[in-house]
Amino acid sequence: YVSEYGLIRARVEVETRWLSMLGTGILPDVAPLGDGAQDHLKALSDDFDLDAAKRIKDIEKRTNHDVKSVEMWLRDQIEGDPDFEGYHELPHYGATSEDITNLAYALMLKGARDHVLAPSIEEVIEALDEKTEADADTPMLSHTHGQPASPTTLGKEMAVFSSRLVSHAATLADVAILGKFNGATGNYNALTFAYPEVDWRATSRAFVKSLGLEFNEVTTQIEPHDWMARYLNEVALGNTIMTDLARDMWTYIGMGYFKQEVKEGEVGSSTMPHKVNPIDFENAEANFGLANATLVHLAGKLPISRMQRDLSDSSAQRAIGEGIGHTYLAHSSLKRGLGKVYADPVKIAEDLNQEWAVLTEAVQTLMKRYGIEGAYEAIKEASRGKALTQEDYYGLVEAINLPQHEKARLMTLTPATYIGRAVELAVDN
Repeated sequence: YVSEYGLIRARVEVETRWLSMLGTGILPDVAPLGDGAQDHLKALSDDFDLDAAKRIKDIEKRTNHDVKSVEMWLRDQIEGDPDFEGYHELPHYGATSEDITNLAYALMLKGARDHVLAPSIEEVIEALDEKTEADADTPMLSHTHGQPASPTTLGKEMAVFSSRLVSHAATLADVAILGKFNGATGNYNALTFAYPEVDWRATSRAFVKSLGLEFNEVTTQIEPHDWMARYLNEVALGNTIMTDLARDMWTYIGMGYFKQEVKEGEVGSSTMPHKVNPIDFENAEANFGLANATLVHLAGKLPISRMQRDLSDSSAQRAIGEGIGHTYLAHSSLKRGLGKVYADPVKIAEDLNQEWAVLTEAVQTLMKRYGIEGAYEAIKEASRGKALTQEDYYGLVEAINLPQHEKARLMTLTPATYIGRAVELAVDN
């Protein structure tokens, strides 16, 4: 979709579809194309292949103009065909190069989103949902600022990323993909002068919408690329979310909360035989970073064009494939990594059971309910920076002036049961 071949193929689709539309009787002094000619134009686009793209690149070596080369190739395909009598001069008729190119990029990015990125993101979500379901009720010590914090469940933490990616996928799907077809400076100058009797505004609108795109009529020579910035920024945001996931998974593996499947024949280190490195998550992080370096730059660059047009956007857009490519490569690494890890509930429970101090939040909050003055300060004095054991915790509870039934409730509380609504949040996600 977003390779050089993909760009040429999309330009061919736009050029053939435009000639096909001109052949529907729009031009008052040119006979409409017959079914055979229309089928031929459709086949030129549908059956376009790498050999045809190479022929266009050969033409470009002479012309030094990419869009003109597509036009000349199309002329060659209808040259001498009696079904196209009167149409040899009509390929690319009334169009500026950017009319073709903006629609080509729109088709490329629509295809990449709908057929590559969206399914890939959905697979990441499905992998996370599997882990959410498997570990929805596995209590786990949280860490805020790198320090032990109120317990959660492993499944709920996976659900956080799933929820974020569901929102990202929906927003990306809702980005309207726009296109323009209105001439050299956006005013239909040439078309209006040549055929003033034709409603070119309605024709252009119908043409752009026939490609499955939204119509943007008020433009300069170029479509302003605002939609493209939204699209690329949203892809970059998804990459940032998944970078966050990759780093957390890397950390959980380092802590022993997740183990990695050992694959026979793999080597973790050239010198340390014991190692099983989290390379999939590291590769994902690296490629998300490379992707965003390109995508974020393009999102900031493309909507800026000097007056009616400069050519810097054309050069910059060539890098879109790199940004999308690194994104997809990162998706692949992330999915592979998620498929190779499984939770170690013994290690998770071991860490959790060493941190009875996390229950002091429950203690001081309950004390405040009963109006005990200085509750927070008193518990802070007794626990902050100290390694609180289970016995220490029981002693703390006994010393508090609370009703006996509330003390009993606190005595039955453990780090593993102090998880709030985490299970519900995981299951309901």
